[in-house]
Amino acid sequence: MARPFGFTYEQRGDGSVVITHRGRAAGTLRGSRAEKFLAEVVAGDEQLVMARWTGAYKFGNERMARNHPRNLR
Repeated sequence: MARPFGFTYEQRGDGSVVITHRGRAAGTLRGSRAEKFLAEVVAGDEQLVMARWTGAYKFGNERMARNHPRNLR
C-alpha cells in the first residue's frame, strides 16, 4: 500500500484543527478530539495519522484482502 501524502493541518485560535488534503478540507476536529489528534501527530507519522483521522486510508480492498487464504491466521 502506498504511503499517504498531501495532508496538512492547521490549528486555529479557538482550539479546533482543520485537516486538508491537497488543499481541500478533509475534516475539522474540535474539543477533546482535537487535543487527542495533536498529541498523536506529535508522537507518530503525521501523514499516516491525518489519513487515519480523516478516514481516507481504507478504500474497500483491505476488507477483501482480509478474507484471502494467505491472510487467514
